[in-house]
Amino acid sequence: MDCLDTLKKQVTKPGFKTVITEIMEDIEGGATLADALSRQRKSFSDLYINMVAAGEAGGALDTILLRLAAYLEKTAEIIRKIKGAMIYPAMIMIVTIGAVAILLIFVIPIFASMYAGMGAELPGLTKVILAMSHILRRYFLILIGAIIAIVVALRLYYRSVNGRLVIDQIILRVPIFGDLIKKTALARFSRTLSTLLASGVNILDALEITAKTSGNKVVENAIMKAR
Repeated sequence: MDCLDTLKKQVTKPGFKTVITEIMEDIEGGATLADALSRQRKSFSDLYINMVAAGEAGGALDTILLRLAAYLEKTAEIIRKIKGAMIYPAMIMIVTIGAVAILLIFVIPIFASMYAGMGAELPGLTKVILAMSHILRRYFLILIGAIIAIVVALRLYYRSVNGRLVIDQIILRVPIFGDLIKKTALARFSRTLSTLLASGVNILDALEITAKTSGNKVVENAIMKAR
């Protein structure tokens, strides 16, 4: 209880401070730490709860908590590396799209006026580019609205079980990004499973928890089939 009280004093976020207070109240009421954590599902996943339960059962809670802290630090480090690796291609994509949009909206119309003044016959590809420029300038707001609507629809679809499976399958097939996500999911699987097994969690529960924390529905289904 003293360590939880110290932790509560160090926490700056009011919401999490409330969570710690509720955990302390549950423990004072006779609950185990694992039971108290299980009542705070928004803050603690099955990974936390099962590892703590295994630590309490085996009398090695301090060791388990240190192992959990190391796991979380390693996970955070990997996430930082992944984000760093994805920043460059994402920036290239954004700059490319921006450059194309500027050309179609501002530069191409100038050339269109020049060609119209000369009365020259335009090549087929040039006509296509001019048509794209005309559509983009005329229906710009409609196109932006359509893109926003599509993004919102995809997010809502992703919340469904079938939608998440379909979109995750597509994501894994995307060049470069798909391979990176697949390797990340497999690395997370290996790291999470080994941490759980080393903490005394039985293999079936460990596989189920690992599946839920895989971050990809395709990988999750594969793990559950293996289970």
